[in-house]
Amino acid sequence: MAGFIEGVQRSQTVLFPERLEDWIGEDDLVRVVDLFVDELDLSALGFERATSARTGRTGYHPAVLLKLFIYGYVNRIPSSRRLEREAGRNVEVMWLTGRLAQDHETIAEFRRTNGRAIRGTCAQFVELCRRIGVLKGDCVAIDGSKFKAVNNRDGSFTKNKIANRLAHLEADVERYINEMVRIDR
Repeated sequence: MAGFIEGVQRSQTVLFPERLEDWIGEDDLVRVVDLFVDELDLSALGFERATSARTGRTGYHPAVLLKLFIYGYVNRIPSSRRLEREAGRNVEVMWLTGRLAQDHETIAEFRRTNGRAIRGTCAQFVELCRRIGVLKGDCVAIDGSKFKAVNNRDGSFTKNKIANRLAHLEADVERYINEMVRIDR
């Protein structure tokens, strides 16, 4: 095919660079997810099996599954089967999980056994992302109306307002988990 840009040969031995690190930008959201989960005390948050058992088959560390779950939450991937597929083909997920590819049953079981801890963690993560400016959540609609603005209601916070926002975030995560359960069925 002379005269056209040609890709690499499919029969080459390595398609990726030697390091997955080279494929992830410095300001990529998966870096925020990775750092956030690494700083959590999973036992204190109520995650089961945060310390490994002395007997039985070794399992995945809850931090790896939590990173995968948060990645799916942020990228609107509610299905454990889709998360399983992403772990095998998405470079960001490969980097985030250290190229571990969990099956959908493991992902679904993690969600079932750690629902309360996941809800609280996801609410904290969304708040963190809003504070650092990664997630804006802004929505603007213009219909020609004019309003006199004195104070932005989202700019002033009280303890009750913060508690209500956290409760709202936890309810959003609860709806998301219920949707995941529905999709998995």
